[in-house]
Amino acid sequence: MRVLAAMSGGVDSAVAAARAVDAGHDVTGVHLALSRTPGTLRTGARGCCTIEDSRDAWRAAEKLGIPYYVWDFSERFQADVVDDFVAEYAAGRTPNPCMRCNEKIKFAALLEKALALGFDAVCTGHYAKVVEDADGHKELHRAADWAKDQSYVLGVLTAEQLEHAIFPLAETPSKAQVRAEAEQRGLSVAKKPDSHDICFIPDGNTRGWLEDHMDLGSGRIVDTEGNDLGEHRGAQAYTVGQRRGLHIGRPAPDGKPRFVLEIRPKTNEVVVGPEQLLAIDVMEGIRPSWAGLAPREVAALGDATDARSEEFPVTVQVRAHGDPAPATASLSREAGEPRLHVRLAESQRGVAPGQTMVLYQGTRVLGQATIDSAHADRPVVAAS
Repeated sequence: MRVLAAMSGGVDSAVAAARAVDAGHDVTGVHLALSRTPGTLRTGARGCCTIEDSRDAWRAAEKLGIPYYVWDFSERFQADVVDDFVAEYAAGRTPNPCMRCNEKIKFAALLEKALALGFDAVCTGHYAKVVEDADGHKELHRAADWAKDQSYVLGVLTAEQLEHAIFPLAETPSKAQVRAEAEQRGLSVAKKPDSHDICFIPDGNTRGWLEDHMDLGSGRIVDTEGNDLGEHRGAQAYTVGQRRGLHIGRPAPDGKPRFVLEIRPKTNEVVVGPEQLLAIDVMEGIRPSWAGLAPREVAALGDATDARSEEFPVTVQVRAHGDPAPATASLSREAGEPRLHVRLAESQRGVAPGQTMVLYQGTRVLGQATIDSAHADRPVVAAS
């Protein structure tokens, strides 16, 4: 096949491209320039989209003997990832920009351009697996190395995108093996540290970055009864489950820490309370999508509106490195808009609107939705 290898400048994507070459594919490397001013992105161990990363990707492509290009996706990245990040915080939600980048950039804009240029597939260094079911339909599964598994951040992929996705690191048992292979191949990125955190926030200070990109007006911190406890410096910069940085001048009556329970952007209020009130067991999700065929219970809905599917068993993950939790799920269509409903077998804490919930059955990724609301549907048991 003609394969376009997305090369971030890290060791994973370099080895993935090398394996694609070994498999006999006609491989071309491409690095995505995501900022017109790449100096504003992180450098060194913390980066993934900087000038030095593009040079590292070029060196790897040279070593592999494949063509290499840099494509400017900065406008799409700004609109689909950065502006979305700001809009989500303004709405009182906690977004995941890496999910949005995979959805809108790496497997939408990039794949769209690749197919238009005659490529058959896009290859990346993600740790995840694409397999075919008995009828030849593509499915997304967890990687062999669960410690490095990245299927969560790929939960936004659609059946069409899976048809054109290649993940050569799927069966690799450890990251150490990838580094050893890179060293054996003579790739200069063999010992390059992993990237992490948000690439477009240079110093890792999310609050400071938000202050520069939106109006963070002060407002009130209140308890669940509406009692005034103090003043915040911008509700949008808080997140559900936060404990530190509340700056409330007096302790709670029981002497225990307070946590952020809710962000109310319309009234510019931050609601705080005891930790046990963070417990939720029902989540509602918007903009659901399916990574391959939809579950049969969802497919049975057909085009029916104002209807709800039967529940089906799943495990659900709400963070990239979180533990999957047993649950049941169902899909409804209300006035034509799909909505995912998930009921957890056991309560979880610190789930915030804006996070992505990814559904699994075994190792298979079923799909995902953005959490719109989360609440407790069982009596809350006070901590002893």
